[in-house]
Amino acid sequence: MSFAVATSPRRQRLVRFFLVGLTAAAIQTALLWMFVDVGRINYLLSAFVAIEVTILFQYVLNNAWTFHRSRHTSMREYLVGMGKTNLVRGTAIPLQLGALYALVTWGGIEYLVANAIAIAATGLYRYALDSNWTWN
Repeated sequence: MSFAVATSPRRQRLVRFFLVGLTAAAIQTALLWMFVDVGRINYLLSAFVAIEVTILFQYVLNNAWTFHRSRHTSMREYLVGMGKTNLVRGTAIPLQLGALYALVTWGGIEYLVANAIAIAATGLYRYALDSNWTWN
């Protein structure tokens, strides 16, 4: 007897995208902490590098799992898709860094907490663009 809940492909894709994003957010936060607290690098520069690393990580995981029905399989498709997701998510970098800066500078929020808020604030934007352009 199966207890699996039937879900639509769109809902399943959104849940998977969220789980990949949650994993990437944890990695991004760990990298940010490491760069800032251990490496003594400016938090905005550190956030930029951590974001880019997790953009690549998320593309690999989303391509294999979240968007497996329309996954990029040839080298050309894979590289074009990686370029598209980098462009899509790259447009969110100024939004995320701007939110991070505002929350830290004007909101007085600790940079790791501010980063989590900035990630959440830009999540739906990234999903909408990735699902409608990168894998469509």
